[in-house]
Amino acid sequence: MTTLDIKFRYATQPSEAVLLALSGAREVYGIRRINFDREKQTVLVEYDATRLTGAVVANLLRRSGLDIVEELSLIPPPPTPAPAAPAA
Repeated sequence: MTTLDIKFRYATQPSEAVLLALSGAREVYGIRRINFDREKQTVLVEYDATRLTGAVVANLLRRSGLDIVEELSLIPPPPTPAPAAPAA
């Protein structure tokens, strides 16, 4: 088994019906965990990459009623380089 994480931003807070549908999505073979960050409006899904793809996971969330806006990178952007000192 190869577990991967994928993170999505959603547009609106999920309703109770959507959360109930997502609890059923956890029963899909290959979905290991679904975590919400309500402040950042993101959902992090841990899944088995030998069974599912990122596109399948996104489709599963959309079919549950979650309004997915975009997929977010889990790799932080590189730091901005410091400005070079002027040559003397």
